Amino acid sequence: MPLEWAYELEEMGFSAIELVQEGKQKITAENIDRVQQIKDTTNLTFTIHMPFSDINLATLNPGIHKEIIRQMGHCLHMASGLAEIAVIHPGYLSPEGALYPEKAWDNTIGSLKEISTIAVEEGIMLALENMPAMPHIFGKYPAEILEIIEKVDSDNIGMTLDIGHANTMGLLDEFLDSCREVMVHSHIHDNHEKRDEHLPLGKGCIDWKKVFDRVDGYEGLFITEMKNLENGTECMEYLKSNLIL
Repeated sequence: MPLEWAYELEEMGFSAIELVQEGKQKITAENIDRVQQIKDTTNLTFTIHMPFSDINLATLNPGIHKEIIRQMGHCLHMASGLAEIAVIHPGYLSPEGALYPEKAWDNTIGSLKEISTIAVEEGIMLALENMPAMPHIFGKYPAEILEIIEKVDSDNIGMTLDIGHANTMGLLDEFLDSCREVMVHSHIHDNHEKRDEHLPLGKGCIDWKKVFDRVDGYEGLFITEMKNLENGTECMEYLKSNLIL
């Protein structure tokens, strides 16, 4: 029941919900009325996470690129009027892309320009997410995120600062220092710096009091990217008990 649990979030202390546009959370013609009903009968702010399975904004295959743009545009159209933010991943190097990394990099930027134009038409802000310590993927470093956003050159794209991802790179301080001005959204989850564990806050090594002090004045959302509602409850209890909320 991927949507019914939304009604539990406000009682848990949450004010927003982020729907991943894959699987049973994807907004479709069949469930859009139900999604709209949830929005109309709660005070939740809605955001979406654009699809990322089998999606590569850096693809060098023209046919696949065209289909990716079509699917991304469809997701934005379905979420228009519902979501304020759409989180999106940068591209990665396919086997062919690894032979032509500069072209793959340029294709990532070109893809985001196309998607940003669609997002403007649908009234949704794109938020480019920094990636964890994974091979062959763009967006792991602050300079990469900043360059992509600069070259897309649109008022309709900012950054999703994923605190857990930055921690796996050992670059959390650097991200907080250099990307604060482009940050429009945030994902929060914990880890032990070695891999992307998506643990409840306080279960890893991140100093959350320090993080929240460093982003003082930020007015966007913090999305707890958890595996289940129980983990979400743990996050909220940690924030309250540590006087962060």
